[in-house]
Amino acid sequence: MATRCPRPSLRWTRGPFPARAGLVAGIHAGGSGPHTRIGTHLSSALPLAFLIRMKTLLFGVWALLALILCPGVPEELFEVSVWPNQALVEFGQSLVVNCSTTCPDPGPSGIETFLKKTQVGKGPQWKEFLLEDVTENSILQCFFSCAGIQKDTSLGITVYQPPKQVILELQPPWVAVDEPFTVKCHVPSVAPLESLTLALLQGNQELHRKNFMSLAVASQRAEVIISVRAQKENDRCNFSCHAELDLSLQGGRLFQGSSPIKIVRIFEFSQSPHIWVSSLLEVGMAETVSCEVARVFPAKEVMFHMFLEDQELSSFLSWEGDTAWANATIRAMEAGDQELSCLASLGPMEQKTRKLVHSYSFPPPILELKESYPLAGTNINVTCSGNVLTSPSPTLRLQGAPDLPAPGEPAWLLLTAREEDDGRNFSCEASLEVQGQRLMKTTVIQLHVLYKPRLEESSCPGKQTWLEGMEHTLACVPKGNPAPALVCTWNGVVFDLEVPQKATQNHTGTYCCTATNQLGSVSKDIAVIVQGLDEGISSTLFVIITVALGVGVITIALYLSYRPCKVDRRKLLYRQKEEDKEEESQFAVQEEKSATHIIDSYLIE
Repeated sequence: MATRCPRPSLRWTRGPFPARAGLVAGIHAGGSGPHTRIGTHLSSALPLAFLIRMKTLLFGVWALLALILCPGVPEELFEVSVWPNQALVEFGQSLVVNCSTTCPDPGPSGIETFLKKTQVGKGPQWKEFLLEDVTENSILQCFFSCAGIQKDTSLGITVYQPPKQVILELQPPWVAVDEPFTVKCHVPSVAPLESLTLALLQGNQELHRKNFMSLAVASQRAEVIISVRAQKENDRCNFSCHAELDLSLQGGRLFQGSSPIKIVRIFEFSQSPHIWVSSLLEVGMAETVSCEVARVFPAKEVMFHMFLEDQELSSFLSWEGDTAWANATIRAMEAGDQELSCLASLGPMEQKTRKLVHSYSFPPPILELKESYPLAGTNINVTCSGNVLTSPSPTLRLQGAPDLPAPGEPAWLLLTAREEDDGRNFSCEASLEVQGQRLMKTTVIQLHVLYKPRLEESSCPGKQTWLEGMEHTLACVPKGNPAPALVCTWNGVVFDLEVPQKATQNHTGTYCCTATNQLGSVSKDIAVIVQGLDEGISSTLFVIITVALGVGVITIALYLSYRPCKVDRRKLLYRQKEEDKEEESQFAVQEEKSATHIIDSYLIE
């Protein structure tokens, strides 16, 4: 510890010399130091100038010795302090600084800083300043002078910026399976960087954490970047970034910030779409077309756009597993080659497939009857011809025609309509070769032959037997075209043919039935006989007995024909068994002979 040195004092006294001789200067050291007095007498022989020089020299030497021997004297007498002793200011905000001293009568004082300052208060031993718009770290100097000595102290000002904006980027936002993608987090405005920590999260799981405490601030940015390899299970995963600015060591608090959640999309789209459609399209006919993509993920999000030339088709989307497809209906309006295209897209990926289809015009052939409803016995002409829109002309064939016509020529058939031709179908077949494929079209037409009503015995028997007590209807179905109407009368009263009648003896008699259509009418008498119940039963029993006798005769005949075969089969089996036994005995005798021969050979040896 330095020796406390008393402050030197300077005292001037008037000596016993005349006034013109000057002043007598004395220098006294206060405290316990020696006391020296130097005087000048008028009677001295020394010149006056020399005495003045000596006084000045002695005073300078004394002051120099005091400064050399006691250098800490001014600093020990007063102190300078600043408040706050630690300054932490948010970027762009203001700070109040108080600078004070213990000097009882301070001299010049203030603060030195490049910041904008304004004095807002002062006292005998303090001054207060307002620092505005603090935007960077700095060191402030607070100084006071006391008795000609200046002393100062410094204050470090630290500027901070909370992580108000945290930005997360996923590059690219759509990633192919097994490909890497980048997760980047950065904070554009934050300070001090060495107090910052960034953490990358996938859901609630922390992927990576980075702090900047040991890094050179000047060469670093507030960011963290990692690379992740894409897997299918990562699809639609949430990623976020969390920032912490811990200012507890600087006397502050913990600031936190988080980025908005970002979602990564994972996809697989390695195969081109495939178009399923017939290579030939008929003009005006609807055809289904399908566009399919296999090994795609996620299949349900694949979008399809199908076009026939420049016309977009309305499609219906479907998916199953890792396959997606779209079906649409196309309708070509003109013949010729046309391009069918399918555009499949998933996220940022698009793949397009094209297929050339050929449109042709091939309407069915034309089949004509000279008269669609001819009368029986009328000659009719059947003609088969190709449609004028078919190009080139097709080859025609008419069913029943004796010869095949020349290409481009119609086929025809001339015939006489008969009653049995009613309902007959005629077919006209046209064939056309398109793009190496043979195409067929057929037109069918039905012939309707008109003829008068007929009551034939097969469908309308003239004698009918009813069983008394049983329900019966009159059996009569007329023939004719158009279909004739049938009316039957009994004893002058119309008989209801639709409602079954319970047969009685009163129903016995003759019924008159008349069939009528546009071409004429025909009548027939039908005799109905009602048998009694006993007669009916006897007849029924006779029929049953007759049938039973017939079945019995057939059964006996079959048995007699089958029995000899069975006896012969038994004899054959017995004979086979006897032959097998004989073969076994012969084989045993041969084995005995062989064994005897071997034993004899052994004994001889």
